[in-house]
Amino acid sequence: VQLQASGGGLVQPGGSLRLSCAASGGTFSTYAVGWFRQRPGKERELVAGIRERGRGGTTLYPDSVKGRFTISRDNAKNTVYLQMNSLKPEDTAVYYCAAGRNMILSSISDHNRYSYWGQGTLVTVSS
Repeated sequence: VQLQASGGGLVQPGGSLRLSCAASGGTFSTYAVGWFRQRPGKERELVAGIRERGRGGTTLYPDSVKGRFTISRDNAKNTVYLQMNSLKPEDTAVYYCAAGRNMILSSISDHNRYSYWGQGTLVTVSS
C-alpha cells in the first residue's frame, strides 16, 4: 500500500484544515489508519485513528485534540481524512498518515505497529 498525504499549509489560530490520505495498491478498507504528528524535538504522536470497516471503524483520539479533530474514511475513494478545527499554535507539526492491519484498539496509538507511511504534510498554525 502506498500512501499520499496532502492538505497541509499555513492557517491562523482558530482556523481549520482538512488533511487527506490517499491510498493505492491495496484494499484500503481492510487497514486501520492513523494520523500522527511530529513537532520539533518531540516524539511522533497519534492525533487520530480509525479501525478498518471489518472491526467497526472505531475512532480514537487523544485528549489534546478530542472535540477539535475528526477522522473519517471514504472506502470508495481509498481515502482517509483528518478534519482539524479550532487549530492552535501547538498543533504546528508535520502530519503523517499510516496504515496497518490486524491492530487491536490499544495498539492504534503505537506508531511502531504501522506498516505503511505517507510522506508527511506540514501544518503551521500562526498569526
